Amino acid sequence: MTDFNRNPIPLPEKPGKVLLHSCCAPCSGEVMEAMLASGIDYTIFFYNPNIHPEKEYLLRKEENIRFAEKHGVPFIDADYDTDNWFARAKGMEDEPERGIRCTMCFDMRFERTALYAHEHGFPVITSSLGISRWKNMAQINDCGVRAAARYPDLMYWEYNWRKQGGSARMIEISKREDFYQQEYCGCVYSLRDTNRHRRENGRDRIQFGVQFYRSNPAK
Repeated sequence: MTDFNRNPIPLPEKPGKVLLHSCCAPCSGEVMEAMLASGIDYTIFFYNPNIHPEKEYLLRKEENIRFAEKHGVPFIDADYDTDNWFARAKGMEDEPERGIRCTMCFDMRFERTALYAHEHGFPVITSSLGISRWKNMAQINDCGVRAAARYPDLMYWEYNWRKQGGSARMIEISKREDFYQQEYCGCVYSLRDTNRHRRENGRDRIQFGVQFYRSNPAK
């Protein structure tokens, strides 16, 4: 595990197993270790059809699987149904980050997470998405609560994973594990806009599978 000094996080209101929607290893690393340290029984649910291209999707998923296996945490590998994601994103191609396209994306991922939880006896769902400072936590929580409300036996756990040093530990864990460091949110439109910004500032386009967090920069 780690030598971090942690206070146990408060358990969600409902007892039982937690289904953790994970977007990537860097964001979920701190969430996973915090839950393990607090004795919470959980399973990872990886459903992220927004991630583009497939090479980037596989990089992020395989890093997450590697870390889950290291800690003996069950990992559910859900569908990569990109056609459905693009169908739902139609007409939102030029929306800004944190706008209605992101709300749609969170809704889609949490709806599938909630359905799996309902069908497999998980009373609680939550997500690692909110630990990133680039995300709007209220937007994420609203989508999670809305998805869970479809089922009377399910709740979305609105825990603030950033507090009590969570965001800093996220970076420390990522460096310790040499996680792949993605350079954009994930979808094709985020990639487009990030590359446009880089080009305008004299930087090269994003290269997949190149950037990593490093505990030892000489690696």
